[in-house]
Amino acid sequence: MTDIKSLYYPELKEYLESLGEKGFRAKQLFSWMHSRLSGDFDEMTDLPLGLRDLLKKETRLVSLKQEVLRVSKDGTKKYLFSLWDGQLIESVWMKYRDWRSVCVSSQVGCSMGCRFCASGLDGKVRDLTASEILDQVYSIQKETGERVSNIVVMGSGEPLENYDNVLRFIKLLSDERGLNIGERHITVSTCGLVPGIRKLAQEKLQINLALSLHAPNDEKRRSIMPIARKYSISELMEALRFYFDETGRRITIEYALSKSVNDSAEDAEELSRVLRGLNCQVNLIPVNPVKERGFLTVSHAEAEAFKSKLEKNGINVTIRREMGRDIEGACGQLRRRHLEAVDV
Repeated sequence: MTDIKSLYYPELKEYLESLGEKGFRAKQLFSWMHSRLSGDFDEMTDLPLGLRDLLKKETRLVSLKQEVLRVSKDGTKKYLFSLWDGQLIESVWMKYRDWRSVCVSSQVGCSMGCRFCASGLDGKVRDLTASEILDQVYSIQKETGERVSNIVVMGSGEPLENYDNVLRFIKLLSDERGLNIGERHITVSTCGLVPGIRKLAQEKLQINLALSLHAPNDEKRRSIMPIARKYSISELMEALRFYFDETGRRITIEYALSKSVNDSAEDAEELSRVLRGLNCQVNLIPVNPVKERGFLTVSHAEAEAFKSKLEKNGINVTIRREMGRDIEGACGQLRRRHLEAVDV
């Protein structure tokens, strides 16, 4: 069956014309799916009944089912969605003073196996389609009744391992006929797939790229991130410089601070040397608790001390305001869950 919500507008028009329909029907259908956020052909009352019946038979209109909603004391919402094949994914909505942000998953599970992260505990099942990534945003905007302004592809999965679907998601999300969320309001986070970074650079998109670095040298990085056995930090830095040269977009470096693992003064000095000359912003993240992992977070004072050492070396640094930790909705805490295991 055709995954109709994943089609670009020209592809949708061509598909409808192949069914004997007039081209203007594509504009109507695209608007229903991507602007009016409908997940039901029966709602599309300006389409002929015969066309709606045909689309029900020939296409899949992806519409996620909300299974569980958990709300944090800080207002953050974590959603458990089920997919058409029974698989489960989690997404997070965060409310800031001036904007609303959604963190979406790009895969069911994750194959990267980063030691501090819950998303890879059960491995990867499959990639998400563009429509399944999109409908996380659409479903959340409908549930909250508030327009989403920022998107981070930082949920479960490695986005650059699902490159084609993530790229299609970005282009559909930013289409002016749909939600029209500007590329500068979209961030893609990777654990460091060098070929994917270089390929994405050549797309010349204006999205934000975030690298999960989490260690100042290859030895430490290999001990917590299996991908580091394939790509060295020097290769990563070269790829990031290439990305900046091609796009002009400053890089975000994600660094999860874990007590007695990567938080020493020596680590700060070494990280400063690694990043010297790279146009970047370091985002320090006191590591979030995952019961199966055992990594210990740092105190606020320890995070500030690490930040200060980087700043003295000319590095731009922020400490991430962690939201949704009490509902396991913060960085590194999303995972696949069976419904009976979810605390509601």
